[in-house]
Parts: sequence; C-alpha cells; structure tokens
Amino acid sequence: MANKSEKKPFGQRFAAGLKEAWRKFLVAIKRRPQMIPLVVLVAAFLVYSLNLMHVSDTTAKIQGAGMGLAGFATMLFSMLSMVCFMNAFPYRKKVNIPMLVLMFVMLGVVIFADVYYLGRISAALNRADNPITITASTLYIAYAQWYVRMHIIILCVAIVLIVLLPVYSKWIRKIRTSVEVTDNGAMGEIDISGDDA
Repeated sequence: MANKSEKKPFGQRFAAGLKEAWRKFLVAIKRRPQMIPLVVLVAAFLVYSLNLMHVSDTTAKIQGAGMGLAGFATMLFSMLSMVCFMNAFPYRKKVNIPMLVLMFVMLGVVIFADVYYLGRISAALNRADNPITITASTLYIAYAQWYVRMHIIILCVAIVLIVLLPVYSKWIRKIRTSVEVTDNGAMGEIDISGDDA
C-alpha cells in the first residue's frame, strides 16, 4: 500500500481528473457525433422557450394577424424536430432518411414562422397609422425581436452542423483517445513461457 507521502498533490490529481473527464467526453463524441447538432437544437429551443414571456407580451400588444399561430408553430415544430432528429440518427444504425427529411421540413416551418413573426413586429412599428413605439413599458417588444432573431441564427447553425455531420464526424474519429500505459520496468520480469519451475 502506498504511503500518504507518496500520494500525488491535489493539483496534479485535479489536472489528471480533468484530463480523464475530457478524454471520456471525446470518446462519447466519437461514438455519437450527432450529439453536437442536437445540443445546438436544444440550445435554440431553450433560447426561445425561456423567453416566451416576451413573445407572448408582444403578441398581446401588437395583435397582428397570425402572430399567435406563428408562436405556437415555433414551439410545436421545435419540439417535434428534436424528436425527428433523435429518430433520424439511431445509435449504431444507418441514418433514417424519411425522418431526416421530415426534420428539415419542420425546421423550415420554424424559421418561416419566426421570420413571419418578425415581419409582423416590423409592420406594427413602422405603420403609418398609429405605429407602436418602443418605450420603457414596451421594451419587451425589443427583447422579443432580439430573441427570435437569435433563435433563427442558432437554428441555421444547427442545420449547417447537421448537413456537415458526415464531414466533421470523420475528423472527430481521428482524434486519439486511447489511454497510454507506461512500462515501469517490471514488464520484462514477467514469465509468460508457461514452464513450471
């Protein structure tokens, strides 16, 4: 048993722990590189859903045609597109093409709904008759615009990552994640001949 004096310092143990955690993370990514675009899709959903209050307040204030339906479509098809994504990339199986196509259609609907929603806000702010002005009391409209734009940008990043998945997954698989075993000099002393003494 090793003495306490031989125990590595905390800093070295912490660094070794971080290195091992990073290695395990890379191994998981190598096995399932499709997790990268899935995380981006989840991030897009969280950006929109966690700021839904601003979107709802903006819809109630402007009351533009189809704004509520656009917000509902964004939430619904965002969730369904993630379900389609997980079904499109089953573990250790070939890509499910119909699910992949359906996912892209749903993401297209989500982006269209977001663009339509932004158009309704822009029309309300720039209309000739009684335009809505953004003040301290209606600052949520500016927040809604910003978060919907961010949602579109993150979705576009996710789409690019999905399209390029076959390319960067090959690069990821080339990353070395094997553990190096060091020889402490005792390997030569092991008798593997099987002869009895």
